[in-house]
Amino acid sequence: MSTTDREAAQDLQSPYVTFSADEWAALRASTPLSLTEEDLQAVRGLNVSLSLTEVVRFFLPLSRLLNLHVRSSQELYRATDTFLGKLPAKTPFVIGVAGSVAVGKSTTSRVLRQVLARWPNHPRVELVTTDGFLHPNRVLEERGLMDRKGFPESYDRRRLLEFLDAVKSGHPKVEAPVYSHLVYDVEPDRAVAVHQPDILIVEGLNVLQTGSAESATPTFVSDYFDFSVYVDAPTDYIRKWYVERFLTLRETAFQDPRSYFRRYGDLSDEEAVATATDIWVRINERNLVENILPTRDRADLVVVKNIDHAVNEVRLRRL
Repeated sequence: MSTTDREAAQDLQSPYVTFSADEWAALRASTPLSLTEEDLQAVRGLNVSLSLTEVVRFFLPLSRLLNLHVRSSQELYRATDTFLGKLPAKTPFVIGVAGSVAVGKSTTSRVLRQVLARWPNHPRVELVTTDGFLHPNRVLEERGLMDRKGFPESYDRRRLLEFLDAVKSGHPKVEAPVYSHLVYDVEPDRAVAVHQPDILIVEGLNVLQTGSAESATPTFVSDYFDFSVYVDAPTDYIRKWYVERFLTLRETAFQDPRSYFRRYGDLSDEEAVATATDIWVRINERNLVENILPTRDRADLVVVKNIDHAVNEVRLRRL
């Protein structure tokens, strides 16, 4: 079925064109696979099953689409600068990646970075996560927000907006704070520098949110995005992945004496499942339902995953 026929058959009230996994895979065209199994192993997330076949079926068509977007954006910027009589300025193409805790958005972002960097017209691709823009624990404790870490109010939104504004303004070097999942806090003496990349991927829970009423004319994080992706899955799947990840961390990172969660390292299987489920329901599922999921329809592309993390469906926003 052609794209035109598919659109005619779908609900034209929807802002999206929906593709099955097979239909989406066919859009790869001749895009080559340049990742190896070793490359994939380096970026695969904890408890996330991802094969080279899945890279071919989902990520290569997406990289082809994004390459077309980036190329058009670069040409538009050059044309505008020529019109204004200025030397061409380098403005990064910014991609936002959103989704729940444990849905696999970090793996999605890392693999996307790898495949996009293989295109010759945008070889410099950098990735920043919004975890670094969380308020430090001392601030969250003062505000009574430690149990709401990851909720919109737990982020230094002003600092994140200033970072994105500087990136989009073409500053030669912009620094973002770094978050340590081991100590569960922002690291005050560390930063990651962004040096005018061709593409910047910004990954986080709430990057598609519409802000707050703090200002009469609020600026949204997504205002700086040229394209956005929402990684989706049924809530019961994500809960299962979260518990599985917790059990793996209990055997690995939680054993480190420096870990903020060291107290969970000696839990029995039954205790660990109960603890993870409680944390999920009290904090992460609540944040998903109240804050993250409502932003899904603001994404340019929604990827829906099966229980095995394989892509089941792709929804692409109509132009």
